Amino acid sequence: NHVYVIPPNTKLSISAGVLKLQPREQARTPLRSIDFFLESLAQDQHEHAVGIILSGTATDGTLGLEAIKAEGGITFAQDESAKYDSMPRSAASAGCVDFVLSPEAIAFELARLAKHPYIAGAPSEPPSQPEADHEYATAHEDDATPLPSGGGATPDVGARRARTEAEHGQGKDGKERDNESGFKRVLTLLRNHCGVDFSLYKSSTIQRRIARRMLLCRSDTLAEYAQFLNGNARELYSLFSDVLISVTSFFRNPDAFAVLQREVLPRLLAQRGDEALRVWVLGCSTGQEAYSIAMAFVEVAEKEPRGRKLQVFATDLNDALLDKARHGLYAKSLAADLSPERLKRFFIDEGGGYRVVKSLREMVVFARQNLISDPPFSRIDIITCRNLLIYLEPSVQKKLFPVFHYALKPHGFLWLGGSESIGGFTELFEPLDRKQKIYIKKAATTPAFVLPLPVSHRGERDAPGHPRGVAVPQRTGVGTEIDGFRAEQSAQREADRVTVNHFAPPGVLINAERQILQFRGITSAYLEPPTGAASFDVLKMAREGLMLPLRAAIAKAARDNTTVRKENIRIEQNGTTRTAHLEVIPLKNLREPCFLVLFEDANKPARTDPAVAEEEAPDQPPARTGRSADKRRIAELENDLAETREYLQSIQESFEASSEELQAANEEAQSANEELQSLNEELTTSKEELESSNEELTTLNDEMGYRNAELNRLGSDLVNVQTSANQAIVLLGRDLRIRSFSAQAEKQLNLLVADIGRPIGHIRHRLEIVDLEALITEVIDTVHAQEREVQDQDGHWFSLRVRPYVTLDNRVDGAVLVVVDIDTLKRSERAMVETEARYRAMFEV
Repeated sequence: NHVYVIPPNTKLSISAGVLKLQPREQARTPLRSIDFFLESLAQDQHEHAVGIILSGTATDGTLGLEAIKAEGGITFAQDESAKYDSMPRSAASAGCVDFVLSPEAIAFELARLAKHPYIAGAPSEPPSQPEADHEYATAHEDDATPLPSGGGATPDVGARRARTEAEHGQGKDGKERDNESGFKRVLTLLRNHCGVDFSLYKSSTIQRRIARRMLLCRSDTLAEYAQFLNGNARELYSLFSDVLISVTSFFRNPDAFAVLQREVLPRLLAQRGDEALRVWVLGCSTGQEAYSIAMAFVEVAEKEPRGRKLQVFATDLNDALLDKARHGLYAKSLAADLSPERLKRFFIDEGGGYRVVKSLREMVVFARQNLISDPPFSRIDIITCRNLLIYLEPSVQKKLFPVFHYALKPHGFLWLGGSESIGGFTELFEPLDRKQKIYIKKAATTPAFVLPLPVSHRGERDAPGHPRGVAVPQRTGVGTEIDGFRAEQSAQREADRVTVNHFAPPGVLINAERQILQFRGITSAYLEPPTGAASFDVLKMAREGLMLPLRAAIAKAARDNTTVRKENIRIEQNGTTRTAHLEVIPLKNLREPCFLVLFEDANKPARTDPAVAEEEAPDQPPARTGRSADKRRIAELENDLAETREYLQSIQESFEASSEELQAANEEAQSANEELQSLNEELTTSKEELESSNEELTTLNDEMGYRNAELNRLGSDLVNVQTSANQAIVLLGRDLRIRSFSAQAEKQLNLLVADIGRPIGHIRHRLEIVDLEALITEVIDTVHAQEREVQDQDGHWFSLRVRPYVTLDNRVDGAVLVVVDIDTLKRSERAMVETEARYRAMFEV
């Protein structure tokens, strides 16, 4: 309940909840004491910070409110009640203000926020992963700084203890389960709206962002907020924008840019080849970093003898921020970090802000991309991923470094943020500058990587007018189930027919993927449930000794589409060995290939091999019994060896076929990926060119409209001047054709509107002059004006003045005829002469 005012020539900051004064240094740039304090407030208090901009001039405070909003705090600005509205209007136009209210309403809103459960000590977020929550609780253990204007403190010890118990599973009550359900519902709504799965982002960050929106929307519980979100596209977009934290500036971390210009860019420019350098900027936000890299490249490239081009691919998830980045128009407060030299060279003062010059904008291509699910760019020289990985789960971070390694060229550079590192991927990258987190790609094999792709969810649809990436549910109507049922019934009828023909031995009906569709008879002597995860794969259920011949028989039956029979297969069951026969029959006249697998005990007389039956006949002499057993054993071993060879041959053929298919698929995928990337680049470039052409056409249209208005005004001026002068004026071209004439000339020279474009010699004017054309030609050739006194057919006197028509570039392009009525003057002159002669005669007399 105190108001603090700093002394002159000082700066105020806050650290660990304590206000600190510093002397204000002298600088060429305008002083931003409010931004300085609010930025320190954001760094110190994070999501508990509140920034308020009241009446004031200039733009100080805008950057400070952006920093507070980026940390999850609440921002206010005064409405039209401000006496000087420059500061609040600048903050509001930058899009970093949550509430634009009068001072009285701001006070009321602060009191409401202080009573919200999230601030007052009963956090409504669900328990997240134990590691993340424990880390968050530890970081805020001693943080009990109250919010400004009577705001509540952080959660008390009891609330923290309750949350810790919930993290370790010590009694999750119904409310916490509701919160967890509400949290998942919010993520689902957000994913359906924007196509981004934020469950892969750090849950603690997402929870704080959701809690911030709950504060602003006056929702006390997550379930209530989820209900508010449902169908509310505006709030979904606001939550989406809040979750995608936008913190950027020109030449952020100048020391890192110094290393970029001193070490990285010269190395790349010194490499052989004239192809453009390719830079990938991830999480570009409103484009300041992408343009900063382009400016740094231009400053370095102008010192190199070989001129090379730059192509920057700047990607982000927020289409609204990408649109701002493409236009390249920034408020003057955002250009405070630029030197006067760069500001003069790379920007144009336009409309109260600074616009990036066209040559720099043409170097940067902005595109929407989801780093987690979309394919990466390739053949990149520099990847900048600064302060993006810190918002992702560690498991996702580990999957991204192989992606970066794949996307970079040999000896390409990876540039991370100050709080990020390559972790355990030292075999892929080596440091160039550990302090500035710049790494070089090692010549190592890129590990296999798989990025999680968007998954279709039933009952979820794309939000109209929103970015791509949301999965569209597949049709799962009753007709599909009926078709499947009919197919199954048809397969069963066919299986029944074949089974009857084979005296109904035990067997199974399988599909092309070897999945069992139906058990026929008692198959426990041949099949058993596998250990571990439940499966209906017939090979996994086969007893010991049956799997190899069964696999070979199924493969041969599928390949040749014929019945395959295997005999005398030794099967191990409960420590004993028994012999069985196997038959795989492909079923015909079906939509999908199915197979009937029949099992038969080898001891059955009906299916016993005749040679074997003869050897085992009871009337054989006893002397040959041992020899028959040896022959039978040899035959069994040879049979096993043949089956093993067949199995290995089928495995080898299957492996070779799979290898060829995978190689072909890999080549096709790589080719398609490159084509899609190239097409995306071309489309994006074409879009940029069209936008640029549209801007030029708009500018040209405005200019033409201005010139048209100016021409109309000049035409009106000329008509009024001619009318006021009341003189006959005729404009002629170099070919002596009439271009235009005044209304007075129409009367005095007997002209018509149809005479425009006709030579002056074809006009039957009333002037008594024979060499008019010669006179005009002489004026055009000599560029000297001529004047004569002529009469018309009625004896009326006129002064004919002929002057050269000179354009603005001092070029003679015709002549101007001016006919002035001097009849009164001539008559007066004649009268004076006559009077003078009369008086002279009188005096001489």
